[in-house]
Amino acid sequence: MIERILPGPVVTEETFADPAGAADALFPEEAAVVARAVPKRQREFTTVRLCARKALGRLGHPPAPLLPSRRGAPQWPAGVVGSMTHCEGYRAAVVARAADATSIGIDAEPNGPLPEGVLESIALPAERTWVRALAARRPEVSWDRLLFSAKESVFKTWYPLTGRELDFVEAELEADPDAGTFSARLLVPGPVVGGRRLDGFTGRWLADRGLVVTAIALEASPAPSDGSGGAGGGLPGASAHTA
Repeated sequence: MIERILPGPVVTEETFADPAGAADALFPEEAAVVARAVPKRQREFTTVRLCARKALGRLGHPPAPLLPSRRGAPQWPAGVVGSMTHCEGYRAAVVARAADATSIGIDAEPNGPLPEGVLESIALPAERTWVRALAARRPEVSWDRLLFSAKESVFKTWYPLTGRELDFVEAELEADPDAGTFSARLLVPGPVVGGRRLDGFTGRWLADRGLVVTAIALEASPAPSDGSGGAGGGLPGASAHTA
């Protein structure tokens, strides 16, 4: 499913169920990370790493531990960028060679309303306006949840480039309901990539199988339009932060 919103150079693996006996597939270092976690956390942690190892194998990388960093982002092998996501009934991992992509961020969420009060804490006034408008126009999509997911994808793209936090209200997003795309305008200084400072990201989204899924794939060497910066583009064909 997620391959539909990511370009060819990005390798994707996903599953809609946890395989039986998957915990035995963890490396000891990985098992130690979730040794005291509840079973649900252990299952999602394990299955998403199985997805990641399959994807890395398709790039020629042998199985190896995939440990979370201090902020929870997965630490990928040298020369690889990637992203993981998991929610109820879905796990996915995507990877690409660093020669093809500078950073990737993906997120999946259930296609249902956010818990009460969450939208007000993560959304800017303009975002709440378009969420309400699109909810009236296209009620089959939970636009508040899609906004949350897209902001998660923005963070996952941002963090490997900066090593810094990005608050939900430090990027203003807009979604195109017809094109299946979204854009994020950074409200803080963006990272310098390929000799230019980015002021935002663009990505794609879809709603299917009871989920909303978002993705950003930042091309490896974006060409500046005027030398002064601009929104980070996706690769050709592309339009909770822990794993």
